[in-house]
Amino acid sequence: MADLNNRGYARPGVAGTTFAIDEGLRSYMLRVYNYMTIGLLITGFAALAVYALSVTSVESEAVARAGDVLLTQVGYTLFVSPLKWVVIFAPLAMVFFLSFRLNAMSVGGAQLAFWAFALLMGISLSSIFLVYTHGSIARVFFITAAAFGALSLWGYTTKRDLSPWGSFLIMGLIGIIIASVVNLFLASPGLEFVVSVLGVLIFAGLTAYDTQSIKEMYFEGDGAEVAGRKAILGALRLYLDFINLFLMLLRLFGNRQ
Repeated sequence: MADLNNRGYARPGVAGTTFAIDEGLRSYMLRVYNYMTIGLLITGFAALAVYALSVTSVESEAVARAGDVLLTQVGYTLFVSPLKWVVIFAPLAMVFFLSFRLNAMSVGGAQLAFWAFALLMGISLSSIFLVYTHGSIARVFFITAAAFGALSLWGYTTKRDLSPWGSFLIMGLIGIIIASVVNLFLASPGLEFVVSVLGVLIFAGLTAYDTQSIKEMYFEGDGAEVAGRKAILGALRLYLDFINLFLMLLRLFGNRQ
């Protein structure tokens, strides 16, 4: 392993100059993807469970409507009452907390915090089942999974240095966040379309960029605690890329109720 650079390629002039697979790196990246996948599963199950608790087909059990959908007390509290703003912004607050505090946590604490964030995200995303047809949600999810897989694989295997993309993508991400928050109050279809198109491009780029960056974070000499926190931080970055790419594609291609 000492003869490999930080991207997993053999150094020139060393025996075996062809691409060499670093088992430690493979194990580390597999851990990252496993954490990300578990996070997505928690989010998906939480969204479905909250949606099931929020709607009813029985008129006498309903306390409010969302279009043609009858809402239970749970649905009214989460999607209509002022608490909806807490539901909307809680995941954003949590991700900022994780970004600043994760490196100071134990591996177990970081895992629990990541699972809690995935749960909050699921509660927040449950509202998409009120807006889009369930078939289009499933279709866009599989499109997202295929696109994410291809982009992440390219980011992992490419010899091109993607670090120059970083500043541009981060500035674009900040712009997308600001525009999305503003559009929560403006509800402008034109602005939503522009944000969605730019968002797809930005999160597609971030998927490849983050994969390469996470790969370069690997260091053979890291202890178990450091390696564990790096894997969770990497999973958080890829999880956010996947979720946001999914939401941007859903806004563009999802069929509304």
